[in-house]
Amino acid sequence: MGSGGREHALAWAISRSTRLGELHAAPGNPGIARLASCHPVRGDDPSSLVPLAAELRVDLVVVGPEAPLVAGLADELRRRGIAVFGPGAGAAQIEGSKAFAKDVMESAGVATARTLPIARPPCVVKADGLAAGKGVWICRSEEELAAGLRAAEALGQAFHVEELLEGDEVSIFALCDGRSAIPLPAAQDYKRIGDGDEGANTGGMGSYSPVPRVSEAEVAELVDLTCTPVLRELAQRKMPFAGALFAGIMLTPDGPRVLEFNCRFGDPETQSLLPRLQGDLLEALAASAHGDLGGHSLPVSDAAAVTVVLAGGEYPDRGDSGTPIEGIEAAEATGAHVFHAGTALHEGRLVTNGGRILNVTGLGDTIESARAAAYDAASRIHFAGVRFRSDIARV
Repeated sequence: MGSGGREHALAWAISRSTRLGELHAAPGNPGIARLASCHPVRGDDPSSLVPLAAELRVDLVVVGPEAPLVAGLADELRRRGIAVFGPGAGAAQIEGSKAFAKDVMESAGVATARTLPIARPPCVVKADGLAAGKGVWICRSEEELAAGLRAAEALGQAFHVEELLEGDEVSIFALCDGRSAIPLPAAQDYKRIGDGDEGANTGGMGSYSPVPRVSEAEVAELVDLTCTPVLRELAQRKMPFAGALFAGIMLTPDGPRVLEFNCRFGDPETQSLLPRLQGDLLEALAASAHGDLGGHSLPVSDAAAVTVVLAGGEYPDRGDSGTPIEGIEAAEATGAHVFHAGTALHEGRLVTNGGRILNVTGLGDTIESARAAAYDAASRIHFAGVRFRSDIARV
């Protein structure tokens, strides 16, 4: 369920399973349509999506975006007896409400940034609810603080101010079944629109995996330190979390601190993460949905993956629609994956239809070779106004 690059990557990984009978997508996109039967049903419309799932007699629904989960889509499906990979509305508050997440972390003993009673730079202003990845403002000066407060107020929802943590940020993912968690590889994403982390916040302009400064053992330790206590606390609150728990963590000089939790796979981290997984992802997702991940594992290849996001010329201020896209076949011929994020078909021709248009993922023995593969493939794709960062995975 969904229509972005993350959902295309999930559909691609699921399509490789020997257990798959039929794959359907709602609403999907032109890339997903090469793998699945797409249905013109909006993901934020349970009144249409739930009957569709029942009519198709699906065995499992995999929910990609956060908004339907926070709105309770998984609960509606489960009431119809349909298994879902994704938490119910209660547990999804871990992303849907920063105040709820802070309360859960405090009860679970998970270290996070301190909430500040007075807004003074340096600090971070955070919207309490969902904001499509754009509800955080880092304020190092009075001018940035004033701008951040104005932007937060313009969203029309509650917000808070917290301490600005310094260090290296990393994205940590775990598959959860309500009780236990399976660590997945760490990833690094790039939020700012411009090279050198300059400019406006976006939904994400690129990612890479693995993250050299965090070993596999350290990833497992971070999951035990952050995700597992939150799972226990949510279970105690009668809100079991079954799905992908995503912790944004700052590795500070005083130890790891959780910046935020998300109730789904990251975007575009998923596009770098899934090509590295070995084993049957569909089986693991189904086991999570049925509350029994015991005995399941997803081995990780030694390969590195780098994802470069191709966006519209005026992103993130506004999206792009109807601009013809050329060169995807040439990019895929290099061996790279091209995941559709904001595309549509108009009279049989592929065109832009969003802010982030395509995600190009290159693989290699090293991050450097994967980076070269991603940028080589990206250079073969053309549409008017295309923009992308040139420094993704420059480590």
